[in-house]
Amino acid sequence: MKQFLILFFLILASGLNGQNSSTTWNTLGKITFKKEFDAALGFKIDKPIFGEEIKALSGKIVEIKGYIIPTDGYKSHTEFILSAFPYNMCFFCGGAGPETVMEIYAKTPVKFTSEAVTLRGKLELNENDVNRLIYAMTEAEQVDAK
Repeated sequence: MKQFLILFFLILASGLNGQNSSTTWNTLGKITFKKEFDAALGFKIDKPIFGEEIKALSGKIVEIKGYIIPTDGYKSHTEFILSAFPYNMCFFCGGAGPETVMEIYAKTPVKFTSEAVTLRGKLELNENDVNRLIYAMTEAEQVDAK
């Protein structure tokens, strides 16, 4: 019983240590959108509304686990899309919303894999450029490189 309690508290303590991968996606998923007319495009777009919890992460170093969505072949990339879900369930495939993907700008190339990868970098929010995703991670580094 004593060993169980020690293990329980170690697991609990590790989960309280900052913004972990699943917490990051959960927090980013709390976004809302409002319809707004875009004069340049000539139609209404969904403009992201970032709540205080999301804004608190802006410019901060976060860790996130996701799946590489290659944009230029299956090789090592410094710029790619990371999805909370595997390719067959990703936003671009109609399986999720825009809050489940982010642009990644890595310091060094990240080798493509169909398995989930964990990255750490600075989170940036995009509320105005309709040609970019609403989330981006800059200075990204792979934390679970094998």
